[in-house]
Amino acid sequence: MKAAKRTLLCSVVWVLFPYTPYAYADWAQSTDVLVVRPKPAGMETQPQNPPSFTWARHPTNFASYTLEIRQGETVVRSYTSTRNWYLPSKSLPNGNYTWRVRPTSSPTEWSTDRAFVISAASLPFELAENDVLRATILRKPRPRALQLNMPLASEWSAAIKTERSAPLLSLTNEVVRQSTAIAYPRDSDWPLVLPSTKIVTAAFAAQMTSIRTSINLNTRQLTAASLLYRLTGEERFLTEALKRGDALAALNPAGPTSYLEQNQGSRATSLALIRAVDSLGSALDATRRAAWLNVVKLRVKDFYNDMSANNGRIENYPYESNAHTNLFFLALISALSVGDIPEANTWFDFSVRYMASSLMVWSGPEGGYSEGTAYAEYTADYALQTWPSLEQATGINLFAKPWSAGLARFFMHFVPPGTKTHLFGDGQENEPVYRFEKAFVSRFATPQAAWYVRNMPGTEDALSLLLAPYPLPVNTVTATPAPPANAALYPSIGWVAMHSDLKNLQRTSVYFKASPYGAISHGHGNQNGFVLTSAGVPLISETGWYDWFGSPMHTSWYRQTKSANALTYDGGVGQVVDGYREPFQSTGYIKAFSTTPLVDYVQGDSTLAYGGALGSAVRQVWYLRQSDAVVVRDKASSATKRLFEWNFHALAPILVDTAGKVSIVKSGRSVCVTPIVANGLRFERRTGPPPQTGVIEDHGVFLSSATSNNAEFLMLLDVGCKKPLVSVAPAAGGRNVTVGTQTIFIAD
Repeated sequence: MKAAKRTLLCSVVWVLFPYTPYAYADWAQSTDVLVVRPKPAGMETQPQNPPSFTWARHPTNFASYTLEIRQGETVVRSYTSTRNWYLPSKSLPNGNYTWRVRPTSSPTEWSTDRAFVISAASLPFELAENDVLRATILRKPRPRALQLNMPLASEWSAAIKTERSAPLLSLTNEVVRQSTAIAYPRDSDWPLVLPSTKIVTAAFAAQMTSIRTSINLNTRQLTAASLLYRLTGEERFLTEALKRGDALAALNPAGPTSYLEQNQGSRATSLALIRAVDSLGSALDATRRAAWLNVVKLRVKDFYNDMSANNGRIENYPYESNAHTNLFFLALISALSVGDIPEANTWFDFSVRYMASSLMVWSGPEGGYSEGTAYAEYTADYALQTWPSLEQATGINLFAKPWSAGLARFFMHFVPPGTKTHLFGDGQENEPVYRFEKAFVSRFATPQAAWYVRNMPGTEDALSLLLAPYPLPVNTVTATPAPPANAALYPSIGWVAMHSDLKNLQRTSVYFKASPYGAISHGHGNQNGFVLTSAGVPLISETGWYDWFGSPMHTSWYRQTKSANALTYDGGVGQVVDGYREPFQSTGYIKAFSTTPLVDYVQGDSTLAYGGALGSAVRQVWYLRQSDAVVVRDKASSATKRLFEWNFHALAPILVDTAGKVSIVKSGRSVCVTPIVANGLRFERRTGPPPQTGVIEDHGVFLSSATSNNAEFLMLLDVGCKKPLVSVAPAAGGRNVTVGTQTIFIAD
């Protein structure tokens, strides 16, 4: 996956941004935006019961903390934690609570009280303590990663055959075919070493891609062959598994596939080897088994040491994309290694409960993914690789977390059936790999999940389906499949989806973003940006492409505001995207959202995203469902006079007729872009870098003829170029804008 392009950057973030002083009145709330925030707070009803508690580390790094949960002045629960988070093992009764925390050895240094609510809507998620979980693992016979008492394929019932025979045949054919098609990996194939400057060159990026491709093919072949041997008992699969396992075990854990050089390759190798040990059982001779386990130990030690450095740096500085994916792998590897690798107990206690507690730092518990739908897809893939087997080994069902159900809904809203491209982050130009979204959503037994799975194209990957528990939850739904609401807000990430009719493949879709995450990590400088599609065809789109993280394209265009459908000024100057801490301080947020059968509305504020250059930057968007049109209003101000620019982009030529009318036509779909109030605006073409081969990109702006301290843009996006009658009439405190038969009020 393209996450590898950030492997090296992620692994050294803690060196670039070491712990900083942040002691003040409430030590649990750091002034550093990169430090974990204290939660729960704000008297919010908790989606999960019990909730996870987090706080910033005390500046003197005490050895343990005491957490108190109270109702009024009565302490109802008290816990001690050696880390700056805690997940209780038992649910709380419904009610209103406050919590506070202090260093255990400092009785008076209580943090500020923070309030939260547990209600009937708070879903139970109880997780036993680590020692109980490890004992559960040791009681389960191998293979731990597979469903208990699953019979050989030759003994499957008719119902199991209906769901699993096709993927079994598909995987069998794949393993047989790939046994001669896949080259065995060799360290000598990858001679380049990471430059001392840690700057990834094009050549080194290409080598990382080569490693990732080779390791993914070989580890998949090992896992698939081991699984097929377990399901069929056929010796040909054992033979193939032993060959692939030996080749992977022969790679130098400190060489080009090491954690430092290519951490995706190292974690994939570790997981495949321990899965094979688990699946092959007594068919694996003692010498080979010991050798494979030793490789797992050596490789896992590196990424465990990285994440646990500085007393568990990832827990205090959690906003690191690769490390959280590593947690998925570390949790499953440790669960499968307990009892065989002495260090596995330490890995397990570090990773499993923390992963289940935090699960996802890239959104709140309502689901979503602030780094974009492409990285949400990659995360779904990693979850499918690890979560089902972790559940079989430990009983922990991470699909039961509120965030997981929220991610399933997020896919329905932002990657609905018919979607042609991803959104709002690295990889946004790519077509979704539908089987990942479809497979993830299939792990939920709801009418909405059933609607999505039945309408998404493609077939789930045979390996992930055979590793899944039987039956798939979505196959147990008896209610009539139905999509979720046509419009939705995901507040913690600041994303809004507005659809004309979600169940209709000919739908119009408007996507909007004003994110509190800013442009951190794989995000872009596109606060208050939008994308417009019709029947899945991108009409007003994002531009550029992701060659590798930190490339000239990536930094000079792809992540910049001028490549998105958002405001810039003075020739393309936009939002803050450079640095690591700075983009997280330069954010947007949703000020208002509403949805009705006729009109959806969102208001976003991206003032902070411009790093102090603007006094205000507010965008309002109305989707007029009856008229199938979008009204966009921007107001911006600056103490310095500027030439403000209303950017929009297309994956087709932007057409301008003799009357100056602007339109975009692509794949039989069209939109006309028109100022409702001209205010002296003029259209101007802009240029960007060369697009990918076979791709057309065009860029345009509307701008005033002179600089100003204030600017307003009031624009109509007429989907289908229907040319409705448009009028503007004064009204008390603002204006009434009528488009066709629909009227909206716009306040001054």
